[in-house]
Amino acid sequence: MKVGIIGCGAIANLIASSIVPEDNGIDIAYFFDKDIERAENLASLAGGVAVLHFDEMLNDVDLVLECASPDSVKYFAPKVLKQGIDMIIMSIGAFMDKEFYTEILSIAKENGAKIHLPSGAVVGLDGIKAVAKFGLKEVTLVTRKSPKSLGKDIDVEEVLFEGKASEAVKEFPLNINVAATISLACNKDIDVKIIVDPNVDRNVHEITAKGDFGEFKTITMNYPCSANPKTSMLAALSAIRLLKSFNETISVGM
Repeated sequence: MKVGIIGCGAIANLIASSIVPEDNGIDIAYFFDKDIERAENLASLAGGVAVLHFDEMLNDVDLVLECASPDSVKYFAPKVLKQGIDMIIMSIGAFMDKEFYTEILSIAKENGAKIHLPSGAVVGLDGIKAVAKFGLKEVTLVTRKSPKSLGKDIDVEEVLFEGKASEAVKEFPLNINVAATISLACNKDIDVKIIVDPNVDRNVHEITAKGDFGEFKTITMNYPCSANPKTSMLAALSAIRLLKSFNETISVGM
């Protein structure tokens, strides 16, 4: 499988450095970024090709991996999917725009393309998906991040946001993809609280789900990427795991 990447920042670097074609048949061949130098640097490290114009890769890839931003998803995803090319999308917050979600779903179906959304920076998403249509009544997310990861200079804990996921992704488009991922998994606009906490050095996500099945809670405490504190290591690792799963004969979990 030949892959092209949009966005050559911290996540793309982690993914590209972890995929070995000889092991799983995944060849990350093309790199595109609005900063061509950044694309060239990553392409050089990964043994691929940096493209100045995004369309240059479309005739030679089986899948496009987006690692850029929600705005990039909205601009590039329709182009990719209209070509019948599958996508992995990291900036899942883009799909909280219901009009865009409906549009992109229609394009993908019409052209036989698949959209893959990694589990990202949380655990427990398989459980949420399992119970989503079987009496799930309430899902909440409490996220704690360091001041550095949110661009804040404070020394006391502060609640930055409390409300629905659809509003959270508007206010924090580069920090709260987790809320969008959970909402899409359970088809609910979940309740979200975002706390900036000077006492934490990790990105902490606590998910609580309640319903007819009972109740479960997960706590994920992620170390941020050294190159970008806004991003959790686990987000990149989930995409790596997804890529490698495409060629597995036996798949465990959802």
